[in-house]
Amino acid sequence: MLLRHQPRRIQAGFSLLEVVMAMFVFTIVVAGMVDGYVQMNRMATWASWSLAAQSVASEGLEQARAAQWNELSGPDQWPPTTNALGNSWPCIITNCSLDVPSTGQPIWVTNLITISTVSTAPPLRMIRSDCIWSFSITGQFYTNTVITMRAPDQ
Repeated sequence: MLLRHQPRRIQAGFSLLEVVMAMFVFTIVVAGMVDGYVQMNRMATWASWSLAAQSVASEGLEQARAAQWNELSGPDQWPPTTNALGNSWPCIITNCSLDVPSTGQPIWVTNLITISTVSTAPPLRMIRSDCIWSFSITGQFYTNTVITMRAPDQ
């Protein structure tokens, strides 16, 4: 009986270089996904803070609009008689926190409300409310502004 020498089967597998390259590509893909998640979280946080700051600016504007404008005192009387904000025109600065759910310290903002006379005949005043806030992640300051006009009979 004749014994035949059979060749060994070549086992298929990955070389060390292929494994290292696959791990490198995997790491790059995962790092990109994590960075994308972090950026989206940051953008969502900024958007929620900006929307809350716009709400604070609108609230200040509505407070100023609700103030009584006493036209009987004459158009030259400054500050106008008010019932909502007192006699502190033409500028009011209030500090308040943003109404954003968060943990830790509240997010403090400054609301600057100014009233200026646009016209005396017909009487018209401009009310401007600026909410100034700082985004803590970047340290940049932003301003949300709301402007409207008001006549004495409105």
